[in-house]
This record gives sequence, C-alpha cells and structure tokens, in this order.
Amino acid sequence: MKPVERAREVDACPGALQTHRAADGELARIRLPGGMITAAQLESVALAATDFGSSTLELTSRGNLQIRGVRDTDSVAGLLASAGLLPSPTHERVRNIVASPLSGRSGGVCDVRGIVVALDSALQHDHRIAQLPGRFLFGIDDGRGDISGLGADAGIHALDENSAALLLAGRDTGVRLDLADVVATLLAIANRFLDIRGKAWRTAELDDPLLLLGSLTPTATPGTTWPAHTRPPVGWIEQTDGPVTLGAAVPLGVLDAETARFLAAVDTTMSITPWRSILLFDLDPDIADVALRVLAPRGLIFDDNSPWLLLSACTGSPGCERSAADVRADAAAAAGDPVTGHRHFVGCERACGSPGHGEVLVATGDGYRPRIADPPSLRSPQYPPVG
Repeated sequence: MKPVERAREVDACPGALQTHRAADGELARIRLPGGMITAAQLESVALAATDFGSSTLELTSRGNLQIRGVRDTDSVAGLLASAGLLPSPTHERVRNIVASPLSGRSGGVCDVRGIVVALDSALQHDHRIAQLPGRFLFGIDDGRGDISGLGADAGIHALDENSAALLLAGRDTGVRLDLADVVATLLAIANRFLDIRGKAWRTAELDDPLLLLGSLTPTATPGTTWPAHTRPPVGWIEQTDGPVTLGAAVPLGVLDAETARFLAAVDTTMSITPWRSILLFDLDPDIADVALRVLAPRGLIFDDNSPWLLLSACTGSPGCERSAADVRADAAAAAGDPVTGHRHFVGCERACGSPGHGEVLVATGDGYRPRIADPPSLRSPQYPPVG
C-alpha cells in the first residue's frame, strides 16, 4: 500500500480542549477509553450540552461522546475536567481505545477491562505519545470478534485467558503475546509508528505496517481478519455473575441531554459502544425492569429486530458545511424501508463514520447514490474513516 500524501503532519481530529469549528459551532469530543463512563460523568456531559451546547450528545463510531454547537469551550472543558473526563490535558486526544464492551460480564474468552485501564494509564504517562495523531486507534477484543473487525491501528484479539494475537490495521500479524505483555507491546508499537509515520495518521497508510513489529517474531500464520460488526447488543442481557445488563441503541447516535440524564439517574456503571448504543451494567432484575419501562418511551431501542439497528448517518446538514443534504432526516425517513443489510447515509464523499460493510449512500443534492470504495492505494475498504 502506498503512503498517503498529505500537506500536513498533524490531523485536526477534535478533542475537548482542541475543538473543531463546524457549521453549527464548536464541536467538542470526549474520549472514553473502552467506552467506560460513570453515571455522574454522563450527568456532567449532559449538563455541559444543555448549558453550553446544542442540548444533545452524539455517540461516535469509536465509543466516544461529542457535543455540538458549543458556545463556551472553557466552561465545557471545566465541567469535563471536574468530572474526571480530562485526566491529562496533554494526552486527551490520544486516549483512543475501543474494547469489547460486554467483557467480563457476558461472553468473550477473558476479561480485558484491566488491560484497557492499564493501557490508558500508560498512554498518559508516556510524554512522547502525546504526538500521536488523534485518529490512531487501539483495539482490545476479548475473543468474541466484535472489535477486531473495526480495523484498529494496533490491538489484540484474545485467544484464551492468557494469550492474544497482535493485530496491526485490523490484521493478525502472526505474533502471539501473553496478556501481561499487551500494554508494553502496544505502547512500543505506537512509539515506532511515531518514528516512521511521516505524514501518515493510521497504520494502514504505511507502506509496510509490519515494520512496526520491530524485533517481535511471528509464530503463527499472519493475515487473518475479522468481519466488521455493525449491530449493537440491545435488550435484556444476562450477566454470567447474576445481574443484568440493559443494551439501548440510540437512533442515529443522537441522544438528547434530558434522556442522558434519565440514563444517569439509573446510577450504575455504563459503556458507550462503537455501534452508537449504551450498556447499563450490573443491574438488579427489578431495577432493570423499571429502567426499561422508563427509558423505552424516550426513544431508546431495546428491540433486536428494530430497523433502527440497520441505519447510521454522518452529521450532515446543517451541522457540516460539506454536506449536500440533511442525511439524518433522510435516514430517519428510510427507517421503515424493507432492507436486510446496514445502510449508512453520508452528505459527501468523505463518508465519515462509515461501517466496514454494508451500503454507503452519498447525497448528491438530488437524491443518493451508492458510494464507490476508494482504491486500495488510498483506503482499504476494511479500514473505515473516523466517525
């Protein structure tokens, strides 16, 4: 794969401190390693959106949250910092970790939550890592295959309770790791990426991503990939340790701040998934039943057969000046169409947030047309753009 040619080395991926000026105002993105967030933190984000933004939260394809139309960036940053969501001002844009959200509670071959926490801490304590592009993504899959298909720049796919396959750009390198060595290995790979990246922002853009292995030696056949996972876990999920998890999909990833406060009122640990949904963990069945009855009428999706699970969209107009249409309104209007596969509506050729498979429909100003994937020299179809 040829290196991507760019005029600049630094990407403009927004954070909570380095915001992005969109057509509808400043955009602040809050990194949530592994999607993890507490009820109190979600309450703080909802208050920030209500008091200083558009009164909605957006769930991204990396399990993060963002606030649009921010009118006072300093006040938003202050609220987020007080909630513990900005533990490192210098490293806030590089805390990009997606992980199997149900790990340790239901399914998977091991519990990777500790790896996520340790990796996040290691990233924050490595001074040089602050130079990573804001799009560089770490993926931690607990063996079920939900994360490995997302094309993370560097990550693991757990094989059993003690070992994992090392992945680069969503492909198995053939290197096998003890789980105890995962954090140090991923940190070393990120530093080697900084050594050789030039103007590349992602490992898939390197001429030879395997150069990042350094002295690591493959002991298994490399090249395995995993299919992209697009459907969120929704509904009533029994945990192996007894309690219940509730999975709630958020239509098109747009959550009004008031509903976010209802979610926070359940007062339990939560996770934002890369499929624009929310998981509420460790619930007593009686509390889960009450929460379900309160939250479902507010538009959250708990039905695994809902057509909303087959739809996604970029921001579109009026939030994005590049967009040729209000793609969210058009996607919502298509929710009742008889389809079998996932459809992603986008307002321009950038196709932000596109999943790894399914149909991508590009607004033309006079309807939509299917998007033709970029040639491999520019973007492999299995490595979707950042949403």
